[in-house]
Amino acid sequence: MFVSLPSRRKPSLRWATPALLGLLWLAFLWAAMQPDRARLLQEWGALSGGLTSLPAWLADLQDGSVLRLFTALFLHADWAHLLGNLVFLLIFGMPAERTMGPWRFLVLFLLGGAVANLAAVLTIGAPDRVVIGASGAVSAVIGAYLALFPTAKLGVVLPLGLFLEFVKAPASLLIGIWALLQVVFAYTGPAFGAVAWSAHIAGFLFGVVFALFVRAAIARRLRKRQGY
Repeated sequence: MFVSLPSRRKPSLRWATPALLGLLWLAFLWAAMQPDRARLLQEWGALSGGLTSLPAWLADLQDGSVLRLFTALFLHADWAHLLGNLVFLLIFGMPAERTMGPWRFLVLFLLGGAVANLAAVLTIGAPDRVVIGASGAVSAVIGAYLALFPTAKLGVVLPLGLFLEFVKAPASLLIGIWALLQVVFAYTGPAFGAVAWSAHIAGFLFGVVFALFVRAAIARRLRKRQGY
């Protein structure tokens, strides 16, 4: 279990990450209760093989299908898929939101996830493959966190026999664990080989670029919050 190490300053209200966690849960439960869940994923998930030309973009913009890049973020294949994203969104989302602010964090999550899904749509060879999940958006959050806090440490709770030991671990190490888990999930279980690596990479790179781009605005926000 990982926990964020809070700063000594009183943080501002962080509502975006809890709201996203709740929406992801509710969306999963709603989808699970639908009588034809497979059709639902097909209609709301992003589909590979499209958006490869200007006419395709214009057609999808006209009928609203381009919004699938966003709605796909709130659909998940199973509990393991959902919980993996929720855990790492909680770990890295809360401190990132505290620094960036809730609205900028929402833009990072939604736009980063859409860019990640677009990368999967464009790179998956087989047409009409359904791309779902918030993994690309979480990758964007992780990339932004690493860009904002390259030497940061997070608290790690280790079970040692009958006791729990609280230690500090570099965030880069936990990000490495996250990447390793992606490999494990990709090649085990019913989702064998079904992980869209291009989405993870694109989301991560988007998060890094986004954090560097808004770094000056974040600095102004922090100075204003401190009263100077």
